[in-house]
Amino acid sequence: MLKAIVDKRDLEIANNSDIGFILVIASSARMLAQTARASGFKPLVIDLFADLDTQSYAEDFKQITSLAKQHLQPVVDYFIKRYQVDQVVYGSGFENHPESLRYLNSSLFMLGNSPDIFIRLHDKPAFFAALNQLTIPYPRVCFSQPDQFKGGLIKPMRGQGGVGITRYLGQEMGSDSYWQRYQSGSQYSVLFLADGLHVQLVGFNSQWTTSLDDGREFIFSGIINSCDLSAKQQMQVVEWLKKLVPLFSLKGLNSLDFINDGDNSWLLEINPRPSASMQLYEADLFKRHISASLNGLTDDHHINGYTAYQVVYAQHDIMIPDGFLWPEGCVDLPESGVICRIGQPICSIMSHKMQPHLVMSALQTQQINLHKRFSTWNITLALIN
Repeated sequence: MLKAIVDKRDLEIANNSDIGFILVIASSARMLAQTARASGFKPLVIDLFADLDTQSYAEDFKQITSLAKQHLQPVVDYFIKRYQVDQVVYGSGFENHPESLRYLNSSLFMLGNSPDIFIRLHDKPAFFAALNQLTIPYPRVCFSQPDQFKGGLIKPMRGQGGVGITRYLGQEMGSDSYWQRYQSGSQYSVLFLADGLHVQLVGFNSQWTTSLDDGREFIFSGIINSCDLSAKQQMQVVEWLKKLVPLFSLKGLNSLDFINDGDNSWLLEINPRPSASMQLYEADLFKRHISASLNGLTDDHHINGYTAYQVVYAQHDIMIPDGFLWPEGCVDLPESGVICRIGQPICSIMSHKMQPHLVMSALQTQQINLHKRFSTWNITLALIN
């Protein structure tokens, strides 16, 4: 009876334009805070960075050092006590903290996939076994030390954004990693909504990685809501989703990453949470995430132009000075005094144009201008120190 009351109340909340407080938590929560605010919520934000624009969208915010339960729980308890908030939406960063998701689920009404579903999708042996059962292709994997040198990649069991992926050169493989055949091709993702049984496409995206100087070769760099896949190739991925959504009881916003090379595509992973591609679409995806979590897939949408998002990584150690003027199109803005070490994200840039090639050109120009701005301000730790 209590669950029925909660479900009815939250369904009413999902359709109300002036909703009240909602807790959003992610390693970087700007996107969730921004979309929640645009949907009429008053977001209470917990993340690791407390960027300037994140703070501007938040009704209140707290910065923590990690998403581990011991760091997260006191802050969540503070928000519950002070604001009587009872709903939470989570984003990136929980891959290595399933205990935190279980705690959140026990303390709040969790919108999106449950901890059990999240954990199940990150059980890689079981996940790839399920793909075999569904006859969905993926690059070959191995969960024990390869018996001979085969090349390929070593991947973390619970990774995100390409962090921790290295080339296999015969090194020892720990229990927290697995081997996967390297597959050449173009990288794509598809953003979709699900209600546990059915799938609703939001859009296909092209994405790219960058290689950083410290040996991190496959780090997520950017994404655009455009792709050159044929209708047949896209339909193949849709058929995968029609099998995967009911098997894993996926709910809310999710994304699926895959590689395509010619006529063949291979599935890489499912991200069972709102992903970076969420911000590429002019649709109220925050509310639709909530509605889908409550078993309601709402109206479709249309794309008007193209949008891209790209992370800008530090080319050298820098400190953000007082009064630094961020160029137009920059988001995820660190506060003055923040030190960004080489290879760490400084900020992100976004561009919207009517043609994909114009978007990509604009991103390149924005990044060049941003680095010029840093040079003009002589922002280096060597000069500051």
